[in-house]
Amino acid sequence: MANASSDSLLQRLGLSAPLLLAPMAGVADAGLAIAVARASGLGAIPAALLAQDRLRHEVDRFRGAVAAPLNLNFFAHVDTPPSREAVERWRAVLAPLHAESGLALPDTVQAGRRPFDDDAAALVEQLRPEVVSFHFGLPEARLLDRVRATGAAILSTATTVAEARWLAGRGVDAVIAQGWEAGGHRGMFLQADADAQVGLVSLLPQVVDAVDVPVIAAGGIADARGLRAARALGTAAVQVGTAFLRSPEALTPSFHRRALAHACDSDTRLTNVFTGRPARGLPNALMRRIGPLSPDALPFPYAGSLLAALRGRDGERERGDYSAMWAGQSAPMAEEASAFAIARRIVEG
Repeated sequence: MANASSDSLLQRLGLSAPLLLAPMAGVADAGLAIAVARASGLGAIPAALLAQDRLRHEVDRFRGAVAAPLNLNFFAHVDTPPSREAVERWRAVLAPLHAESGLALPDTVQAGRRPFDDDAAALVEQLRPEVVSFHFGLPEARLLDRVRATGAAILSTATTVAEARWLAGRGVDAVIAQGWEAGGHRGMFLQADADAQVGLVSLLPQVVDAVDVPVIAAGGIADARGLRAARALGTAAVQVGTAFLRSPEALTPSFHRRALAHACDSDTRLTNVFTGRPARGLPNALMRRIGPLSPDALPFPYAGSLLAALRGRDGERERGDYSAMWAGQSAPMAEEASAFAIARRIVEG
């Protein structure tokens, strides 16, 4: 049975249904968040790739469309610029691909994603989201205290029992237990061995037993059966992402949608070649050519900046040869239906 804090978590988050939208950077904005909120779930806006003015616009758009709680998601990674030698090794790996495409390879790399900092904390203080969630751990204590002072519920992702205990010890309101099946970036932050990551059915009961805060299940959940199973293992709610990628409200590119429509259960791979961190997605030319896991990939988030020109060529040709197509292992279950309908089927099934 779900643990005793399930109802209290839904009350804390202002929800009537135990469903959270996964904050999928690059393919989700306020449109998807609004649809899930209208279906009684928790809408989410991924802030990692958005400039502050764009984030304000998306929050205003959400607030103008629906009276519902909102989750703003941020990355809490440690930014470690790579050495010049590491940059040259990565450039050498990517140089043939650029030459074949007739594209110039940049000399320098850029981060592209900022960890949660004072500017982000100030924005949270202005926008007052009901929920703030983090990936890759938590920001430093003084920044977390500023978030907590706004009254927002604080969530963060754990991929192991040790990470869940670490988060609970720092006062999060709930732990998002991310199984091996999940699409997108692994939330791992205490250890770097991707082979040691745990499947959701094994992870959930161990995390539920290990912490005294509510647990939210993430990874491979795409319908009501997954919700029922997660609740039976003691969780308070589920977080779902891949199931919404084919909805019209998602910003998923056409080549990504085509790949999802033809995906099978064994298609997804864990890769680091797009950003420098392990993440699960559908295979493409880049993953087959130099990965899916490359020892030469620059640390997150620097690896991706040298792929910008190749990704631009993908957009011109409507192909996904060099662009990440994040998806979890339940990708074949993603429906071509409205996000509202998908969410209602999950919570009403």
